[in-house]
Amino acid sequence: MGGEVGAQHARSRALAVLRIRSRALAVALVPAAVAVVLLVAAAQGRIDGSGWDTTRWAVTATALVVLLLAAVVAVVIVRARPALSPTVDLAESAAPDLYRLVRDLAERLDVPPPSAIALTPDCDSWLEDRTHPAHTATGRGAMPARFIRGAADARSVRARRVPAAPVLVIGSPFMWWMRVGELRAILAPVVAGTGPSAHPDIAAARRFVRGLDAAVGVAGRPGLGPVRRVALGFVGSVARLLLRGCRVHAAEMERGVAAAASERAQAVDYGVRIVAQEQVGLAYAGWDRLLTRVALPAWRMGRWPSRLDAGVVSALTELSRRDRLAEGFTSRLGERPACDLLEEPGVADEATSLLAARLFHGGPAEPGPDWAPVDWTAYPEEVVDRKWRTEAARLHRVLDALGERRDAEPAAPTLARVIDHLTASDGEAAEHLADRIAAEVAVEEAASAPPAPGPEPWGADAIPLFPLQPPRTGRELLADHVTAMVCCAAVDTAGALPGLDWLDGPSLLIDDVRRSDLASPVLTLVEDGDAEDLRAWLATVGIRPEKPVRLV
Repeated sequence: MGGEVGAQHARSRALAVLRIRSRALAVALVPAAVAVVLLVAAAQGRIDGSGWDTTRWAVTATALVVLLLAAVVAVVIVRARPALSPTVDLAESAAPDLYRLVRDLAERLDVPPPSAIALTPDCDSWLEDRTHPAHTATGRGAMPARFIRGAADARSVRARRVPAAPVLVIGSPFMWWMRVGELRAILAPVVAGTGPSAHPDIAAARRFVRGLDAAVGVAGRPGLGPVRRVALGFVGSVARLLLRGCRVHAAEMERGVAAAASERAQAVDYGVRIVAQEQVGLAYAGWDRLLTRVALPAWRMGRWPSRLDAGVVSALTELSRRDRLAEGFTSRLGERPACDLLEEPGVADEATSLLAARLFHGGPAEPGPDWAPVDWTAYPEEVVDRKWRTEAARLHRVLDALGERRDAEPAAPTLARVIDHLTASDGEAAEHLADRIAAEVAVEEAASAPPAPGPEPWGADAIPLFPLQPPRTGRELLADHVTAMVCCAAVDTAGALPGLDWLDGPSLLIDDVRRSDLASPVLTLVEDGDAEDLRAWLATVGIRPEKPVRLV
């Protein structure tokens, strides 16, 4: 589908959506039109009799009820706040070079420039319409958690009007990993989408569909009273019916818009875009590993890495060295990174890092005593070592609760105690131990979870929006706790150090070398009760399992 053909297709589908809106309005007006005809006919004496009087008043009453219901539906659709992506907004004073790049790109593409730029902690970029009346009514509407301004106006945050053009949302990992030329090439087809977005029919159709979607969300919101639940239930039914009628047309409209934007952007940095697409795939892989392996352990302890985007550069560099996907990456790292287009990259990185913790884990919206930032240099000591000792302490508490100790005094927290318990018990005591650890973890996580929030400003009713990992099984938790105990013993008796691997997270350093061969002997002990492989590993490293370790 070519550019002009795609644009025409998008406009035709937008008109189809608007025709559905017009038909819905016409259906609502039919009883009123019939009532008007009957009233005029009665006034002119063309109809008479008690039967006609009854019919006339019944139709009039029906028309009033239908008009009232239609007005309620229309008000809810107009006032319902469509979901907006959680972002960190960038004022132009905070990123003048980035704004200049986007404006030059829009001028080159002959399309209107985006109204503003925002960052999101995700590997994607898109245009977002923020012109719904529910957003403009308050000036900011459902704007995101952070607003980054330049140094000149950092202390003068004021509400701003939401302009008509869409907002350009850029994935923050792209800003730190992409070079300037790569970012411009990746953004070209996105910015080109402002052209079709400016067409009045397409804009009206999008607003209508987004309003319907928001009305369905309002109708399904929990905690409504009985009267509002009934009223909004009717509104939701009507909105869902209209959405079903619009779905195909709206999807085809967006395909046409995408085709038109892609075709328009073909002539802009096409060769660079092909190379940059490889970096997009690399960014997805590295970002996912950084969140699940590195950030998640910190979030679970009430700490949030404050430089996630800077960390993704280290993670992707390491991934590039291990994977042939990014051969020749060293030469591209000598080019100017896109984050140089920001006046204060560190401020933006911290804001997006906090938003990432909010989205993916459900942490508080602001730092606090139990929700503090952590720098990468302090991560091994403040997160890795603390994680190991917390899990080792939990393991020994569970052993005490199971009655494993043989005298009145608590047993010393040694690795030998853990090994003896797992080798002396059959597979079912081990299962009991795993179940008790899982229960304790569940209780502690529930106690430390943030209070249930109300509806979020971006339309979500629950946090986190995107849980990173499924719940861990008892056996997996037991293996993690035994590994933590081994690492504590290594640090306390063999001079090992906690470390950070950018792709695998917490790691054990022995003689400054990362040891990645611990998982197999631990699993053999946990699954089979066989400690021979683990004892051999301990002897090789020089760990003394009979020595007590320090717990938190």
